[in-house]
Parts: sequence; C-alpha cells; structure tokens
Amino acid sequence: MAVRLDEMDRKILAELQQDASQSLDEIARKVGSSKTPVWNRVRRMREAGVILRQTALLDPEALGLEACFFVLIRTSEHEAEWQSKFLQALRERPEVMEAHRLAGDIDYILKVRVKNARAYDIFYQALISEVRIYNVTALLSMEEIKSTTVMPL
Repeated sequence: MAVRLDEMDRKILAELQQDASQSLDEIARKVGSSKTPVWNRVRRMREAGVILRQTALLDPEALGLEACFFVLIRTSEHEAEWQSKFLQALRERPEVMEAHRLAGDIDYILKVRVKNARAYDIFYQALISEVRIYNVTALLSMEEIKSTTVMPL
C-alpha cells in the first residue's frame, strides 16, 4: 500500500536519491526548510518503509566486474520445495544483482555481474549443480545505456 507523501517529502526523497551523504542542513537548505522538520520527515518515511536503507553505489568496472549478463531461466519445476531451494541458491550468489519472477514464457530473469565469460561459466555451472533448471539463456550486455537507482517521484 502506497504511503501518502506531500511535495516536501518528495523534494527530500529526490535529494536523498541524488546523494544520501548530504547533511540534513544541506538537504533542508535545498528543499526550503529547516533541519528539524526534514529530520522528522526522514524518520517518518523510514518508519513507514518508504526509505529502506542507505548504501554506497560502486562502479562495477572499477572493481573488475566488466561483464553483465541477463540470464533467462525456464523451469519445469513449480513446487514450493524447488522454488525455496532456487531462491536460496540465488541469495547465496553475490554475482546475482537482481532476480525477478516473470509472467510469460520465461520464469525468471537474473542480472549477473562477473569479471568475464569464464567467471560467468563458473557461476552457471555452480547454479545448475545446485538446482534443476529446464533451460537457461544468457545474454551479454554489450553496453549499459541507462542504469539508475532513482525512483520516479
């Protein structure tokens, strides 16, 4: 269920999405408020689950993770036990940046960051040794055109 946000909340969230390391004073100045009301709004939005956490964004290429694969998975298994085992396998793999269950012909899509194709193959071999998968298609991203963590407000 969506939380009610006013224009000031949205301005604060926009500032936090751009740079969460800003001080409350900086945010307050930019949104036209003072520190205490901004702090109270941030606290309220955290408690309501609008703000999940604050984190640092890292450059994957600077870390040597130059290959990004989108992995399409089809399965013939739909039992709760298989799904639980599959989800656990994904959670234990730091290479999996995102995982989504889909409607349509493909059951799951994963975003996987690795050093190179050999590292992807090691990931793939480990995954299929842990869970039975009917079909896997890996697509190598040639160029990242847009990537953002900023939610449309």
